Parts: sequence; C-alpha cells; structure tokens
Amino acid sequence: MATYTGRGRKGPPVKKTVFVACCVCAALAFCGRAAANVSFGITEDTGALADPAMFYSTLNELGAGENRIAITWDPAHPTTIPNQAALDFWIPEATIHAVRVLFAVAPAHPSDITSSPARIGQFAAFLQQLATTYPVVKAYVIGNEPNQPRFWQPQFSETGADVSGASYEPLLAASYDALKGVDPSITVIGLGLSPRGNDNPFAKDNVSISPVRFLKDVGTAYRASKRNKPLMDELGFHPYPNQNNDPPLKGYPWPKAGIPNLDRLKQGVWDAFNGTAQPVFAERGRPAPANALKLDLDETGWQVAIPASLQSLYTGKENVIPIDEGTQAQYYSDIVRFVSCDPDVRSLSFFHLVDERDLDRWQSGLLRLDDSKRPSFASVKNAIAQTQGKCALTPPGWSHISTVSGASVVFGYLGSSKRWNNRLWRFRVAVQEDASFTTGVFRVARGRLSAKARKAVLKTLANPRAKPLLGVKGTALAYKSRYVTLPKRRLKRAGWYVYGIQLAAAMNPQRTFAAVSRPFRVKSRR
Repeated sequence: MATYTGRGRKGPPVKKTVFVACCVCAALAFCGRAAANVSFGITEDTGALADPAMFYSTLNELGAGENRIAITWDPAHPTTIPNQAALDFWIPEATIHAVRVLFAVAPAHPSDITSSPARIGQFAAFLQQLATTYPVVKAYVIGNEPNQPRFWQPQFSETGADVSGASYEPLLAASYDALKGVDPSITVIGLGLSPRGNDNPFAKDNVSISPVRFLKDVGTAYRASKRNKPLMDELGFHPYPNQNNDPPLKGYPWPKAGIPNLDRLKQGVWDAFNGTAQPVFAERGRPAPANALKLDLDETGWQVAIPASLQSLYTGKENVIPIDEGTQAQYYSDIVRFVSCDPDVRSLSFFHLVDERDLDRWQSGLLRLDDSKRPSFASVKNAIAQTQGKCALTPPGWSHISTVSGASVVFGYLGSSKRWNNRLWRFRVAVQEDASFTTGVFRVARGRLSAKARKAVLKTLANPRAKPLLGVKGTALAYKSRYVTLPKRRLKRAGWYVYGIQLAAAMNPQRTFAAVSRPFRVKSRR
C-alpha cells in the first residue's frame, strides 16, 4: 500500500459536468519534425511502500521506466536524509529492475529558504550529500510548485509585488552548480510548476502566481544576476486538470497551463531566457541544439470514485467530484498518446501507483488500495506498448511567436463626415494574453495611407517619448475585449487621419502587434 505525504490537500468540491470524450486522433493530425521517445513513470514516495521488488516489478509490467521520489530538506536537520534506510533498500532494487529514479528535493516548509540567506547554501550542500550517497541517481527536481503558497512563501511582497520567482532563482542556480560539481552528467530539472495561480496578492486564499508569470519572474532575476551558466537542463511541470472532472484536452486560459497548453510554457521560457546562457526549447524548422530544454511532466492524475465493495478500506470524506474508473482509463490512455507526439516532452509520470487511504487526499492510482488493478492500468500499459513513447504521425514541433497572442483590432467603418470632429474617438481591441498599448490619431495626406506614411505611424507608436494626437496608453487584458477610448477633443485641422495602435506583450515587451486604420476625413465645423 502507498501513502504519499509530499503534496497538499485536494481542492474544494466542484460542480459535476458531463464527460465528453476527447478525440485525440484529431489532435494528433500533425506534420513536422519527429518526436523522440517519451519515458513514462510513476510519482510515488517510499514511506509506506512495503516491498520495493514488487513495486518495481509492477512498473516493469506497466512498461514504466521511471520513479520520481520526493525528498524533503529540513533546515533543523540540514544533513539528515529522510527515510535513508528505506532509500538504501529501494535504490538498488530500482537499478535491478532498470527503473530510473528521480529525486524531487524541496524544503520541508514553505519559508525554509526565504527566511535566511544561509539556507540556500545549506540546501545546495544537502544536494551534494544526496548525489554522493546515491551516485546512481542522475536526475534531480529542484523544489515543488514554488508558485504555490503551500510550498513557497512569500509569493508576494507586502505591497503586492511578485517575489517568489526572484527568491527561487538563486536556489535553482546554487542547486545546479552544486549537483554539476559532483557529477556533470546529472540532469537538473527546474521549477516543478503548478498549472494554476491566481496572480492576486490580496486574494482571500491560495495567493499564488500563474506558471507563465512565474517563468517571467525567474527569467528577470536570472538576467539581473548576470549569470553566464544555465539554471536547468529540463523544466518540470505538473499538468493537473483545473477541475477533477475536466477532460485532459480542456486546458486552461492564459496565463495558466495544462496538457494542451504546453506551447504556452515553451513561449514563456523563450520570453524569459532567449539570448541568455539558459537554453530554451528546440524550434520547428531549426536544427535542435544538443542542450535544448526538455519538459518533464512529473505529476498528473485524476481522482476516481471508490467501488462500494472497497469503501471500507478508505477513510474520511471526498472533497472533489471523482470520475469513474472507465473515464480515468480513457483519460490516461489519451494523455500517453498526446504527449508522445510532443517532441519536447521527455517524460510523463502519473501520481500515484496505489491510492491513498484518506479520501481527503488522492485516489488517482492505477491500483486500488487492495492492490487490485483499475482499468487505467491496462489502458496505460497498452498505450505505452503501442506508442513506445513515439508519435504515430509526425508532430509539428514548436516555434516562438514575435507578436502578441491573439491580438485583433476592429476600427469599424471610417467615412467622411463633419461629425468625426465631435464623435467619441474609440475602437475595439482583443488579446489572448495581457498587453500594454499605445495609441493615437495621425494625420495623413490625400486620403490614402502610403507605405511611407504607415511606417512613420508605426515608428511614432514605437517611440515611448512620442506624443501622437489624442494619444493614450493603457492595458488590454487576456480574453476581455475592450474599447480603447481616446480623449474627447476636437481636432484643430481639417483633413485625413488614421487611428494607430501598438500592443506589447506583458511577458515580453519585445513582442509587439501594430495596426493602422483606413484613412477617415475630418471636416472643419461650420
């Protein structure tokens, strides 16, 4: 039996929705560069697992070749390896069964690192102790969901500024250097991000930072440090569903991310680190560098309703709406096939092999508490065997965007009328990520917009010191179409004019989108 003690409580109850099967076949109709093999595994602690030989034999039967084990570091006992006797027993068994072990090392309490500058050095020394004690372990995840307050505090300053990414970056840098100092072949996996975050420092609860914004904050701190070495070899991410009964391909709105939003994370990494010593993800149509970043999806799972015949084995009360076992089996099979067609995913691990006993925690296992197999065991086994971690088709890969995601501008009908000098000057803007904007009205000649005139308008918009007619600055929020309203003033000169606007992505102001309207005529008022 297994009891996992490394994660927090489950979320609040959610409204049940009707399950709609996802057609993964359509989602996999790709073309482009081929994917490398994805490895599959189980995220499980060793604490209450009685028989490592049986555990790893079960992973072998499943076709899973990885086991992520969580290890907590307590500054009160900075050199103590928790459950060392169990690890001494488990690690050789993993080697015998050809299972790759990953250590996910995180502070025991959310403010363990931020409460004292000396803690970073102590944590790094502990990593070196682990790497020396268990030289066969070649992969380390640094931290656990540092964008969540349960695992990292503070998330924000007293004034509401993001601080968790900036305080996590030096820990990751020190961890990278410490582990590479023991063995350069060790793979350092950064962040282990939660898919969620409300970005609200004054929220009533779960004051947290979304994964895309957290990446930006880490990148900002990294650039400010002038570091000339990487922070990580791979990026850890936990693509849980937003609600337990959401299908895998439902995903999240920006700036959160789920399984179908992995390109959003890749863009976030590009925005944060492009042009630095930290590698980013390989891009479609370009030779993949040997050190290109990879994704480790090292935790995901859907909780399942317990059969009536086994409910006596479990305790407590559910606090989510679980899905049925057949739905879980379909979801897990779909996920294996979907990530196998992403060339940037290196691994996927399901969180748990065996259920936890307390219903207030996680019943997402491929095995029930009595060790009987759920339908998901067979579905995952078959999907792994059929795909071998490869894509049946050829996936497209990913490439960064240099514009603002989903930006559109509707200027409406612009005609010739006396009324233009007394109208409400406005037009509509929509984006799929937060962006700032600069806009205004520009005079043009002879009722047409020449290439030269358009270039001049765009140059003015890009100049932060320029002051266009009726010019305003503001913010457009993701998925919230809005009117951009210019000052209600009468233009002094009759003639032909255009609207112009430039949007700049909040996560990377170098990514811009600009639009210029058709000319409209303003007549003098008589």
